[in-house]
Amino acid sequence: MRQVNLAVLFVAMTALTGCMDALPDGMPFGLGQGRETETEEVSRQASTFEQEEEGENRSEIIDALLARQSVLTSGSAFATVADGALDADSRASAAELHSARLRAEATSRNWLPTLGPNISLTSLGEIVSSILIEQVLFDNGRRRAERAFAAADVEVAAVNLSEDLNGRVFTALSLFITGQKSEEKAAISARALTRMYEFERIVIGRIEGGVSDQADRRVIESKLNDMRSAQSSAQEAAQTARAELYAMTGQDFTGAGAGQGAFSVEGQTNLSVLRAQAEATRTVAQATIDRAGLLPGLTASANVTGDGTTGGLTASSEQGIGFGTGASLRAIEASRETADRRVNEARETARRSQSRLEQRLASYRRQESEAEMLVRESRGTFRLFQDQFQAGQRSVLDVVSIYEQLVQREQAHVDAKYEVLLIQMEMARDAGILADGDAI
Repeated sequence: MRQVNLAVLFVAMTALTGCMDALPDGMPFGLGQGRETETEEVSRQASTFEQEEEGENRSEIIDALLARQSVLTSGSAFATVADGALDADSRASAAELHSARLRAEATSRNWLPTLGPNISLTSLGEIVSSILIEQVLFDNGRRRAERAFAAADVEVAAVNLSEDLNGRVFTALSLFITGQKSEEKAAISARALTRMYEFERIVIGRIEGGVSDQADRRVIESKLNDMRSAQSSAQEAAQTARAELYAMTGQDFTGAGAGQGAFSVEGQTNLSVLRAQAEATRTVAQATIDRAGLLPGLTASANVTGDGTTGGLTASSEQGIGFGTGASLRAIEASRETADRRVNEARETARRSQSRLEQRLASYRRQESEAEMLVRESRGTFRLFQDQFQAGQRSVLDVVSIYEQLVQREQAHVDAKYEVLLIQMEMARDAGILADGDAI
């Protein structure tokens, strides 16, 4: 008889709760669709951002993350490096997302009645055992807010994961680009050294012939030392970048080929803004929870013992009502406005960062174009001075000075060219489009 009463009471409380409070809101990532096994791999999977819900239950933020497509051309060296960085990922953010999903799944069932044993000792020294069932009938939206908080917590974790992985790809690409830049500068220095050795041979011959003195040779040797130092520095920088990239990915990308041309990141909301929106939703949910704790709620309870079933209704508040309750409620309401302002601040910060990067990009593109033009002019001037030197109209130091200027401009062109790539990668990182959303 006790089992029948218990089942009837449980069904009745569940039905009554459905009248007083809506069923749980849809959770991102298909929460509540069946528990995952404890042995499920916590590391990054291809379907991390997939959602099973349809319509209004889907998370717009997670949909935005899922829809992001990488700007890296498939098959390019940059895409190869990015894939290597993602394959070797072992960040804690993936585990944090997994934990948030499990917490949200547990919270998605908070509308159900709670059931547990109740053991008490009577004044006569007898132990009385019973089953206590409690069902919240009215809680000022607390449990709904708890579900919203858990869902927003998942969104925050998802954005953090996207930021983390895009940042990891950016780091790997920065190392790869630095290695490429340093190798190209080392190659320029190597060609310059070959040419300078030829100039040194000419100066030595002119000294032996009595045409020049030792001062010319000292000038040539000084310039040779500078070029050798520049070449060594460039080679060491390339080796350092390659070694760090290998330590990061476990792969050697030497000979991976060139990167790719320019690309655009327009039309994408920065990840920092998405994170601020998710955090704002979580803050509002927490404010609702705090507010509900200050207001009275209504709970139905039933105590099932061997002698029968007793029940009742309880009206109470978690924190009680005091003289400061009004101020506490106003403070909680103010936190909602604070959350909105933080989103606006995040948007402003993202716009400022975007504008700064765009200006830097335009500046370095101009520098790259000007450096390329100056390199062409310097090459023409160098050929002219060579012809004049062979005709006896220029000294060897004149030619060496022009050639040194040519080398410097070639180095400047390389610096500007790769800085353009790094800025583009930084903009893509902020927008979260260095990796496909469905590959995170």
